[in-house]
Amino acid sequence: MTDIMTKEQRSRTMSHIHKKDTSIELKLRKALWHKGYRYRKNYSALPGSPDIALTKYKIAIFCDSEFFHGKDWEILKPKLEKGNNSEYWVKKISRNIERDKEKDQALLFLGWTIIHFWGKDILNNVEECITVVEETVFDEKMTEDLFIE
Repeated sequence: MTDIMTKEQRSRTMSHIHKKDTSIELKLRKALWHKGYRYRKNYSALPGSPDIALTKYKIAIFCDSEFFHGKDWEILKPKLEKGNNSEYWVKKISRNIERDKEKDQALLFLGWTIIHFWGKDILNNVEECITVVEETVFDEKMTEDLFIE
C-alpha cells in the first residue's frame, strides 16, 4: 500500500487527527443527548478514558476509527507491510489493539459494560448504535432490579 501523498502532505493530514471530540464521537454524543442520556466524555477516572461514560449504568462507550484500531486487521496488516514505514504502522496498530483489550479487561474487572463502535457504523447508522446503547441500558436496569429484590 504505497502512500500517494508526499511526506509533508501526510504530516499535515495526520496532525489534524484529534484524540478527543472527533466527528464520530460528536455524532454519537449528540444523538445520545437528544434521546435524554447524560454522560461524561473522555472520562479519565476510568481505565482507557472512555469516549462516553454512562456512569448511572456503568457503561463505557468507545468510538474507534477503523484504521488506528485495526478493523479487519488480517486484511489491513499485509497491506501495511507493503507500504511506507511499515514497521512503525504495524507495531503502532498492533499495540493499539492490545491496549484496547487491556483497558476492556480493566473495565470489566471494575464492573463496567463496554461497547465499541466503529466510526463508519456511527456515521452511517447512528440510530442502530443508539439502539445498542438503549438495549444495554435496559439489560443493566434488569440486572440491577434482580439484585435489589
